[in-house]
Amino acid sequence: MTTAPGPAPVAQHGPRHPLDPEPTRSTKARAVFALGLIGALTGLFVGGVVPSTIALQLARQARREAYASGGFLTGGERLRRGERLAWTGLVLAAVAVVAAVVIGVVRLADAPFGHDYAPNVD
Repeated sequence: MTTAPGPAPVAQHGPRHPLDPEPTRSTKARAVFALGLIGALTGLFVGGVVPSTIALQLARQARREAYASGGFLTGGERLRRGERLAWTGLVLAAVAVVAAVVIGVVRLADAPFGHDYAPNVD
């Protein structure tokens, strides 16, 4: 579910109307936290890139919807923790890729260059 393009409505201030709904926790914030946690846990295996990227995209939507709700959607702390975990997962994946490239280059440098013929071949 996405919001309509254009400027978001400004949050309402002042006393609440008695018929206004009670504040509720954002389910997208919970999903961002779960995906960020999965991304951070699997970041070293480079599999954390996908859930971390999805978490960051969902966090953007959740933040926009929370602002448009005028304070009726809560879960900002869980959203921030999920974003931090998602960025951690992306950083861990980048570290794993760089380490694999460095190890590959070092092993390639140790390998003999050209053909390794038997001693009796000219």
